[in-house]
This record gives sequence, C-alpha cells and structure tokens, in this order.
Amino acid sequence: MNTDHKNDHYVLDMRDIGKVYYGTRVLGGINLQLKPGEIHAVLGENGAGKSTLMNILFGMSVIHNTGGFEGQVVVDGEETFITSPVEAMHKGIGMVHQEFMLIPGYSITENIKLNREITNPGLLSRIAGKRLEILDFDAMNKDARKALDKLGLNIEEWVKVAGLPVSFMQFVEIARELDKENLKVLVFDEPTAVLTETDADRLLETMRMIASEGIAILFITHRLDEVKRVADRITVLRDGQHVATKNIEDTDVFEMANLMVGREIKMTTAEVDTSTDKKVKLEIKDLYVDMPGEVVKGISLDILDGEILGVGGLAGQGKIGLANGIMGLYESEGSVMLDGKEVILNNPEKALKQGLAFVSEDRRGIGLLLDTSIELNIVITAMQIQRQFLKQYGPLSQRENNRIRQHALKMIEELDIRCTGPQQITRRLSGGNQQKVCIARALTLNPKVLFVSEPTRGIDVGAKKLVLDTLVQLNKEHGMTIIMTSSELAELRMISHRIAIINEGKLEGILPPNASDVDFGLMMAGEYHKVKGREVKADE
Repeated sequence: MNTDHKNDHYVLDMRDIGKVYYGTRVLGGINLQLKPGEIHAVLGENGAGKSTLMNILFGMSVIHNTGGFEGQVVVDGEETFITSPVEAMHKGIGMVHQEFMLIPGYSITENIKLNREITNPGLLSRIAGKRLEILDFDAMNKDARKALDKLGLNIEEWVKVAGLPVSFMQFVEIARELDKENLKVLVFDEPTAVLTETDADRLLETMRMIASEGIAILFITHRLDEVKRVADRITVLRDGQHVATKNIEDTDVFEMANLMVGREIKMTTAEVDTSTDKKVKLEIKDLYVDMPGEVVKGISLDILDGEILGVGGLAGQGKIGLANGIMGLYESEGSVMLDGKEVILNNPEKALKQGLAFVSEDRRGIGLLLDTSIELNIVITAMQIQRQFLKQYGPLSQRENNRIRQHALKMIEELDIRCTGPQQITRRLSGGNQQKVCIARALTLNPKVLFVSEPTRGIDVGAKKLVLDTLVQLNKEHGMTIIMTSSELAELRMISHRIAIINEGKLEGILPPNASDVDFGLMMAGEYHKVKGREVKADE
C-alpha cells in the first residue's frame, strides 16, 4: 500500500460538487481530493451519488443535458470543464467499467487501441486524407503486448475477445487504460464484482502496481474487506451528501458500513431447520446442463417445500448452470418434478407457466429491458405469461395502466428501489437498484418456486441486507420455496436452511448453515468425502 501522500498536490480535486435532476437534489457539498499514487475508495449505498459523481468527472451528456452541475473540477491544479469522456481521456482520466466496454468480435489489440489506432499513410490517403490511412498492426500489437506484459497477462494480443474468461476481459480493460498516454487518474468501478477470489486478489495486486507508478486510483466498490486491504483513504457518500473522508488506518469495516448506511448493520446466521415432515417441492434427477463455463454433470437433488436452499461452490463448477438449465436458458436433459408434475425442460415460457421464476445473475443481459420504464420491467413477464394487467376486448387486449402503476409503486416501496419514479428508464438506475427491479419482476409472477442467482452481486452492504431480508420474508410469511445461488458463502449461511455445494458439475454434498468453515472449504475443493473417508478408516 502506498502511503507517501504527505504533499498537498492533488492530481484531482472535486470541490463542493452539487447536482439537481428535475428539481430533485441528488448531490450536494461533495469534496473529493486525490493525490498521485493514491488508492482512494469511494463508498456508498446504491443511490448515494457515486455514479452521478463519476458522470460529472467524465463529462457525460446526462449531466450537461440536465442543467450541468455546481462546483469545480480541478485536474493537476488547473480548473477544467470536461464535456465528454473523450475530453476526460485527453485530460488523463480513465475508467475500468463494471460492465465490460469491449467489442467481442475485435481482437485484444483492436480493443486496446480502439479510437487511438496507429496508422501509416498510403496511396489513397494522400488523395482522400487521413481517414483512409492504413492501420499499422505491427505497431499496435507491440503497444498491446507491452500493456499486457505489464499486467502479467499471458495471452496472445491477436486473440478475439469473444469467448475469453471474465477475468481476462477485466484485465484487457485495464490494459486498454494503461496503454493511454498521460494517464493520471484511473477509476475502477466494482472491478471484482464478477471475479473469483483468486482473480480478485490478482486484480488488487495490479491496482497496487499501477499506484506505485504514480497513477492515482479511484476505487468504487462494495467489498469493504478489499478496501481495507488496498486503499490509502476512503470517502463515504450517503444520500448525495459527503459523510466522511478518512485514512484507512483510522477506520475498520464496521465503521465504514455504518457510515455508508447511517445505521448499524447486523448480519446473522440462519437457523438450522430440523423439521423432517416437509414434502419435496422440487425433485431434480440426473440433470445435465450445457452452460459454457458452468456445466452441470448429472445432479440429483430434492428441494423441500417452504425451505431456502442455498447453492454454493467455486466459480466455474456448475452452480450457476443449475437454475439456468431448469429455466430453459441453456440446453439440458434429465428429470425435474414440481409438486409431482414434470417440468418441461428447454422451454423458458413453459417453466414460467408451471410456477417457476428466475432472477438471473446477468441482470443487464437477460434480466432487464434497459431502455424501458421501471414499471413495465416489473410487469412485462406477468403480462406475457399470465396475461395479468391486461383487459381483454375479444381478440384485442389493452394495458391496465392504473393497475400497473399501483403495483409498481408498491414494489418500489417494499424493495426500496431508489428512483425518481415508476416511469424512470431502468438503464438510469444503479446496479443494485436494477437488481431489485429484477426481483420485483419475479415476485409479480407469484411463483411456487423462486430461483435467485447471485442476487447481491454489485450491491452495497445496506441494499444487500435488504435483498436478503426480502427473501427471508417471502419464505417466512408466504411460505415461498427459494433456491439461492451465490458466490458469497457468508450470505448463503445467513438465510439458507441447507446449503448444497457443487463441485465439477456434481453435487458434492449438503451442509447445514452452521457447519464448520473447514467442512465448507473441503466440499468446495472436492476433498470432503476423501478426508472424511480417511477419518472413518482411521477411527476403525
């Protein structure tokens, strides 16, 4: 960790920043100073103002088309007025996005050099101008190789981005920023949200390496343990206000969480359900799912009526494939019975009609209509599958807009979706609030069984507890059977009655939430039965 920040020179100084959207103040009195070589974490719940602050820094059109902002942005001691991301790039400010900004059909080199291509003059360019110059792939590949080597990324620069593992895509994004000349500030927006623990550790080391070269880092994350490990200072936002700026050695994760939410966050472990008279709600037999990177290889599992079953395991072992296969999003075979009736596989519409609902881990890819209103996103599946919120006039149907509005308002209140109203475009919501809209859509179906995959990915600590509490409430008050898949073992242990661990596409075993860390670790590593078998033999 770089701690040599005693000089008063700021590479970025955002002074008394404020922003009003359509009469509603969303930012006020924000001050953020960043020193060369510093890793500065920006913390806050979804809706706290982090995205708006970054939109101001990068000169996004959503800021300038809505009346601009208050305050000053000073880069390297010079007040500046950034009007576009391209201008921010020229000022030495870059970003590694949470949702990858790569072109799958392009090579790694082409993605790294996009909009900064190296060209040579040719015969046509001498006549028609620079736009017809020839791409110098040798020079661009050389630059790309240099950036990749700096990150220790052992992959050929000419490889297409499509099909790369998620971790490689993340590092290609970083390489693209490091290749830019005059880089002074690099923003990391939830960079570890989709990474395995090993890849996340590697990324944090990369951040330290970048900072050691004098580049300042703004680290936007919800993972407070990571903040404690790499950050030099933190700035906390809450409800659009500047709450605190602290040196990392003067705080801990508990104080950071409390500063973010303004209330004490308490997480507990779920009670072990010892009842034995529950009937089987969902019976899975010999299920195979062909989901790239998450293949399921013959899982048999009984889910009990009214339980929360957690599904855990390491990345790439098949835990994500279970729900995706049953819901028909990837080719699958085997037998799934709901209340004794066979679930038709490989058909999402029939799965929904039979009483299954799914909150996908890919909220932006398949979970949401991003350019549509919140209220339509909440009701669209119920309209299509169950013909809810529609009035029939013979062969014609018409939306019941008043019912849609009332239902959306109810869901917004119950799930605390931070928005300007039910008509707001979903793309404009923060990641955590987009996730809550996905949950609201699934609940609108009033399902018999709810599959929830990575429900708290990219969500801050306060919203995370709200989502988990919502699942517990649905289970306790409505008896809903819930199957929750998560990479966060601690979360599974908070709300699950039982936890199934998937390893190499198969069911390694089922543990109660209060089982030892050692047992969970052995199961995730695929060593549980080997070790337990040796222990039994030793006892004999």
